[in-house]
Amino acid sequence: MSLSSTDINAAVLAREPAESGKPSATYRVAGDRAVLVEYGEMEFDLALSFFMLAVDDAIRTRKLDGLIETAPGFRSILVSYEPDDLQVDELIAFLSDVRRDLNLSSGVQIPSRLLHLPIAFDDTQTRKAVEQYVQRIRADAPNSEGGNNIDYVVAYNGLPDHEALFNSLLSTEHLNVFMGFFPGLPFLFPRDPRHAVTAPKYNPTRIWTPAGAVGLGGPCWSIYPVESAGGYQLVGRTVPIYDLERRNAAFAASGLLMRAGDRVQFHRVSEPELLELWEDVYADRYRYEIVEGNLDVQEHLDWAAELSDEADQLREARERAATTIPVP
Repeated sequence: MSLSSTDINAAVLAREPAESGKPSATYRVAGDRAVLVEYGEMEFDLALSFFMLAVDDAIRTRKLDGLIETAPGFRSILVSYEPDDLQVDELIAFLSDVRRDLNLSSGVQIPSRLLHLPIAFDDTQTRKAVEQYVQRIRADAPNSEGGNNIDYVVAYNGLPDHEALFNSLLSTEHLNVFMGFFPGLPFLFPRDPRHAVTAPKYNPTRIWTPAGAVGLGGPCWSIYPVESAGGYQLVGRTVPIYDLERRNAAFAASGLLMRAGDRVQFHRVSEPELLELWEDVYADRYRYEIVEGNLDVQEHLDWAAELSDEADQLREARERAATTIPVP
């Protein structure tokens, strides 16, 4: 273990430098019953998410007396423990050993179910959320012109039309890196970098968003698990992903449908079809299509690297278009 005491303060317990196949690690105090571990630098890099998810899986597999639970973030993981049963230095030593034994270039796989979810684009409920925002919050919001957010996202990314945006979402699996903000809310990033899109969030936020709404904020897609406030640009709606009443068999083990590491593949349906599916979900007639499996990290990284030149050209075109569009 190469834990460093250099530049350690009351908040930082230990640091480890980056090495081949491993990002750096910073171990931080998170109250008196948790440690927050940050991997790598503060940048958008899915490789850091893969490493964090591999750490999470290894922790669950190895187990440790006194360790309560883990909560994955994008490039960090919050590890809760019972101080009466486990000392913080013992926990850090354990986490350091987990990191030492992982190497993204040596066949690491992470648990990754594939969920097939329907989506109805430009539906009446998400339009209602936008219209309420214009009427009650901000009439001059540039992202809400025309009573929808889709026009804005299309223009911000330099796309030719609505269908180009919809096809971008439909054409790749999306990796759920972590759950957060609201219970059961996934943060989804496209596996195929050529289908990345981005958009700034609302300013200020909405006061209402329908459950199941699919929105884009920054480079991240998300699904709203419950009716709530929100700031992501809305493009459509899918089926329930949260139900504490567990009215459908998919929620038997948990009121949350999704887990960190899951992948989502959307397929298109009409709004009438989607509304029928909502009824079928709560009547336990609908069966979610969930395929158990794993994601080979190195295989994904190699594949994404092959697409990097094309993805960079598309990103540069998006960035040029964004400079011409007002930010909310």
